Amino acid sequence: MKRNYWRGKEKHRWSNHKQSDHHHQYRRTNHNNYAGRPEQEETQPPVNAGPSNSENSSSSLTQNSVAPELPGFYYDSEKNRYFRLLPGHNNCNPLTKESIQYKAMECKRLRLLEEEEKQKKKTARAGLNSSMLLHKRQLGLLSSTSYCRLVHELKVSCMQRRKIEIHSPDSSVAGTNNFKIIVADVACERIFTVNDVEHGGCKYGIINLSGLGKESLTVEMYDNLYFTNRKVNSVCWASLTHPDSHVLLCLMGIAETPGCASLLPASLFSNSNPGDGPGMLCSFKISTAWSCAWCLNPQADNCFSTGLTRRVLVTNVVTGHRQTFGTSSDVLAQQFATQTPVLYNGCRSGEIFSIDVRQRNRKGQSWKAIRLFHDSAVTSIRLLQAEHYLIAADMAGKIKLWDLRTAKCVKQYKGHHNEYAVLPLHVNEEEGLLTAVGQDCYTRIWSLQDAHLLRTIPSPHPSSKDAIPSVVFSSRLGGSQGVPGLLMAVKQDLYHFSYN
Repeated sequence: MKRNYWRGKEKHRWSNHKQSDHHHQYRRTNHNNYAGRPEQEETQPPVNAGPSNSENSSSSLTQNSVAPELPGFYYDSEKNRYFRLLPGHNNCNPLTKESIQYKAMECKRLRLLEEEEKQKKKTARAGLNSSMLLHKRQLGLLSSTSYCRLVHELKVSCMQRRKIEIHSPDSSVAGTNNFKIIVADVACERIFTVNDVEHGGCKYGIINLSGLGKESLTVEMYDNLYFTNRKVNSVCWASLTHPDSHVLLCLMGIAETPGCASLLPASLFSNSNPGDGPGMLCSFKISTAWSCAWCLNPQADNCFSTGLTRRVLVTNVVTGHRQTFGTSSDVLAQQFATQTPVLYNGCRSGEIFSIDVRQRNRKGQSWKAIRLFHDSAVTSIRLLQAEHYLIAADMAGKIKLWDLRTAKCVKQYKGHHNEYAVLPLHVNEEEGLLTAVGQDCYTRIWSLQDAHLLRTIPSPHPSSKDAIPSVVFSSRLGGSQGVPGLLMAVKQDLYHFSYN
């Protein structure tokens, strides 16, 4: 009786207090039953509850859809309430911030996939359509370059996803292992693949895109007997005997086995290219390499570079000669210029610098020519064709276009998401497009000229750390007579986003 009487008085007092001041509105729960029942969650007041000091602040609070974060609580927009977060190890109440965020991201992904299926025709820019572009072209208001660029933008915004069937002479190869990396050769006739194996290793293969036609959605994948139980940090095509004759891989060390850079001839993969003859197969023992690049300039012929921990190593494959350049940070991204034997490097510290590999080793860091700086670790760098501009992405999700002549940032491409992963950039200068996959598993395509975000493509699979898509974009997938579009490898599947 006393307990009921106290509860009655408390309820009456709370009701009077609630009428006098709506700002302190709370829903009370029975804490004795709370510990064992996840549905009985302690709640907090609605975000928009209570009058503010002025009408302006009240209206702005009502219109604000983003609720402030409170330690130990999460906000449910549907119920307009705060709920208490529970420890992740609590099996009875598995309500954690991570699970709530994942559920929200998954709902958004499914909604976007549904919208993409319904909206067959989209426009990347307001008022942009094929008839308008053709009319302006006929009137001479658009140059051929601008016309082609805008047509690609229009086509990219209307790309439709179709699944590709992968054929292989070995039935155990196709569709059994998750794709980790895909890298296309210069002609986009082949893509080199790195697949994770169930027991923890990696397996390599080459997919021939010649069968990817407008009607056919089949490709041929050729595997070999080589595999490793070491993580592959970086991959690039190498032109040793002829263009894209080899593949350069940087492998991490494990236990007592040191890391290495392996040069595999494409001819190891049966029927990958009938023109390939026997090639050089070699391996160079190095410490852990974060990145690699092959030099196409004749003045540094047959050379490749590896970005290591606090140093850069340039190696001549034929002679075995090595040059070492000390750095103050790990080198996570590299690319050689083609007009000059200059190597550009992106570091964990956020610094970007260039090295002229014709000079001899120097003490200190006086050999650094161009120096640029990001606020976070640089994960990818790409030179434009004229080599006056460089695009760089970092772990803060920023993508910047740098003018190398003035060492200034001239443009930023917004929308990319990254926190700690090493994610590549894909530049298609002829089509005027920039493509990047974020850590949120969304593929974004920007206009290279004005940094306008043209398309955001959700992943066909649920987002996770081990399901970040790897993509290749080209207007000639399969060679000079190939088809345009985007290739996306995620999990065990390969998709083609084709132009309509």
